[in-house]
Amino acid sequence: MKTIFQLLTFGLLFSISQPTFAQGESTFPDTETMTKQILHLDSLFWVAYNSCDVPGMAKFIAEDVEFYHDKAGLTITKENLVPGLERGLCGNANQHLRREEVKGTVEVFPLNNVGAIISGEHVFYVVPKGKEEYLDGIAKFTHVWRYEEGVWTMARILSYDHAAPPADFKNE
Repeated sequence: MKTIFQLLTFGLLFSISQPTFAQGESTFPDTETMTKQILHLDSLFWVAYNSCDVPGMAKFIAEDVEFYHDKAGLTITKENLVPGLERGLCGNANQHLRREEVKGTVEVFPLNNVGAIISGEHVFYVVPKGKEEYLDGIAKFTHVWRYEEGVWTMARILSYDHAAPPADFKNE
C-alpha cells in the first residue's frame, strides 16, 4: 500500500510540475528538422548582420528578447534592441562589423517543447569603408530560439568572453 501511495504521489507531482504549452508535442519539430531549421535561420540572421540589414535582423528577434552582453550589459525587448542596432552596430557609415563563426564550434541542442539552443564561438572583423577588413575580436555566443505557433524567434541572446583574437588565429 505504501508503494502504491508513493507511486501515485510521484505521478501527481510529476504531472503538475510539467509546464503546459499551447502547441502539442506533435507540432514540435523533431531533432533533425529542428537542427536544420536553426542552422539555416542562424545563417540568415548573420547574413543580415554582416550587411547591416537591421529590418532583416529584427524579423528573427522575439518581442520579449533579452540580450546579455558581457561588455554592454543587458538590453530587454525588441523595441529597445533594434534602435540600438541602428545607432550602434550599424550607425557608422564609414565602417561596420562582419561576423564569422569559428569553424567546428557551433552546436545546436533541443530545448524540450520550447525551442533550441545554439552556441559556439565567433570572430568579428572591422570592415572600414574603402579599406581592407581586419580581425578585431573573438567571443562566445549562446542563443535560445523559441518555437511558437510554427515560428522561430531568438528569445535570449548571450554574447560573452569577448577578447582580442590570438595572434596566430586562423579560422580553418
